[in-house]
Amino acid sequence: MDIQQSIKPYVIGLDLGGTNAVFGIVDSHGYIKATTAIKTQAYKSAEDFVKSATDSLQIIIEQVGGISKIKGMGIGAPNGNFYSGTIERAPNISWGKGVVPLADMFAQAIGIPVALTNDANAAALGEMTYGVAKGMKNFIMLTLGTGVGSGIVVNGQLVYGSDGFAGELGHVIMVREGGRLCGCGRHGCLEAYCSATGVARTAREMLANTNEPSILREMNAEDITSLDISIAAGKGDKMAKDIFEFTGKMLGQACADFATFSSPEAFVFFGGLVKAGELIMDPIRRAYDESVLPIFQGKAKFLVSSLDGASAAVLGASAIGWDINQQ
Repeated sequence: MDIQQSIKPYVIGLDLGGTNAVFGIVDSHGYIKATTAIKTQAYKSAEDFVKSATDSLQIIIEQVGGISKIKGMGIGAPNGNFYSGTIERAPNISWGKGVVPLADMFAQAIGIPVALTNDANAAALGEMTYGVAKGMKNFIMLTLGTGVGSGIVVNGQLVYGSDGFAGELGHVIMVREGGRLCGCGRHGCLEAYCSATGVARTAREMLANTNEPSILREMNAEDITSLDISIAAGKGDKMAKDIFEFTGKMLGQACADFATFSSPEAFVFFGGLVKAGELIMDPIRRAYDESVLPIFQGKAKFLVSSLDGASAAVLGASAIGWDINQQ
């Protein structure tokens, strides 16, 4: 820890979601010292949102000794651009339809340096700062939630590309002919198959296209979630196991391709889907070993995030705060 960090022992992390904006004040060991939250969609404008957020933040800032104790603030947000500190055309935020300079708005309101990146990049930074990737300089983070997000770390730095939006591995096309429609408007993306919603789509397809008996047939097909499939698989349901086999195989093949451009030390997985444990991780590793170039075989680890799911996004966002250039 440098001297400046010892004088200013905390950073603020903001996990900006479509429903809730969750703030945490975090120390260098990854302990959240205080939290608060507001509803993301309760405001007509970004200005109103920042004003309400600042009012809520002042309370917890005082709890840790005041603003002089805060080094900086990091924001993890959908469609977040690290270079410009903006969120750009965020589809699930009512006041985020255009280009919103959110980092600058918070910096002016609170009086500390603020940086912003997208939520998957924030997750990668959190894992590198506090989690299983601590000490690693080359790894790929894959977040398996409603979508498939990714953060790529090469030589100790996140890959942002020329415009701040690099690292959209969820939108690598895996099925070229007749692929599923993805939320991005294209067909066959990894996200359309290997997100939690994609896994539920696989279940509905298997139920519709086969007569195989399954616990899942007792449910309304449209209501099936990845958790339901995990529970069924845990009970030995063959179809549910086959769904995870299909999903894991595609993820493993995708990782084998990803290895060719960054030769990662590890792939780190985060999100509700990985709660299925070996049901998903075993087929990922097998497919990777079968598909990867021989030069990369046996090198990459396959790890599950060590960060608590409830606080991981806040920790990830906070990690940006330690590295802000305060010049």
